Amino acid sequence: MTVAVIDIGSNSIKTLVATRNPCREPVSLFYKTLEARISAGIDRTNPALTGESMARGLKAIQELLADTAQFAPDRTILVATSAVRDASNGDEFRGMVRAATGHDILILTGDEEASYIGRGLACDPALSGLRDFYVFDLGGGSLECLAFRDRRIVREKSLQLGCVRLSERFVPDMAQPIPVAASRAISGHVKATLETGGFTFDLPPVAAAIATGGTTTTARAVIGAAAGKMLAETSPRLALPDLRALYERIAGIDLASRRQIPAMPFGRADVFPTALATFIALAEFAHFETFETSLYNLRWGIAAEALDV
Repeated sequence: MTVAVIDIGSNSIKTLVATRNPCREPVSLFYKTLEARISAGIDRTNPALTGESMARGLKAIQELLADTAQFAPDRTILVATSAVRDASNGDEFRGMVRAATGHDILILTGDEEASYIGRGLACDPALSGLRDFYVFDLGGGSLECLAFRDRRIVREKSLQLGCVRLSERFVPDMAQPIPVAASRAISGHVKATLETGGFTFDLPPVAAAIATGGTTTTARAVIGAAAGKMLAETSPRLALPDLRALYERIAGIDLASRRQIPAMPFGRADVFPTALATFIALAEFAHFETFETSLYNLRWGIAAEALDV
């Protein structure tokens, strides 16, 4: 059996085509990410998808459907997260996609999103030895937080700390260097939300902190590129001092200069400083010295359920 998953996120739209190996483990046949940014305006009092963002989203979905068609998947599953979930006109976008492609979109709740991310992380062979650990997945609209005890999810929370959302709220001009006041405001807001958001950090002190999503993948890629390494050659571990050093490097320059940094995705460069500041504030709040990164995420969780693995 082969399944294609398209994850319609706030900042990017991604696909994974997966099947089962003889050991009944999910394996990737194809994956691709398109920066579509459908979540512009997500922090407004009444957030809504613009006509332009819906058109970008539909175009990306159609491109990914064409890419996955060559694998003749038995099932094609489209899921949407924070941007569509929070938008007042999310159903309009859902109808537009259905009319143009024949595929319906499953709009996940925050808890469902977090649960599927957890299931996806469980597919990562590099994490098979972990028993107690935290998982954090930062998107454009939300930060998904999970706690695993003995490899079972014991806590999950979706917090409105996405990098697009916070950039729109705290950064006065994303084309310019990030003001110190904005950096402090982001850090303070993240820590205050973690304090009151209902997610507790009560696993044993040895519990690892796992990070997944575009922010940590980009951080690895940019740090690696500076050392002449490809992403696959980089360490999956991101230490807090390295994140701080990277933030100082990219927050003090304008967007045009940021986009010239090797391995920096063009469509992510404007919100990347906010995303980094969020992870730094999270580490400081929870006293994490490092994050272990994983490329297994929501798509893998959806695929694992569809493949019954």
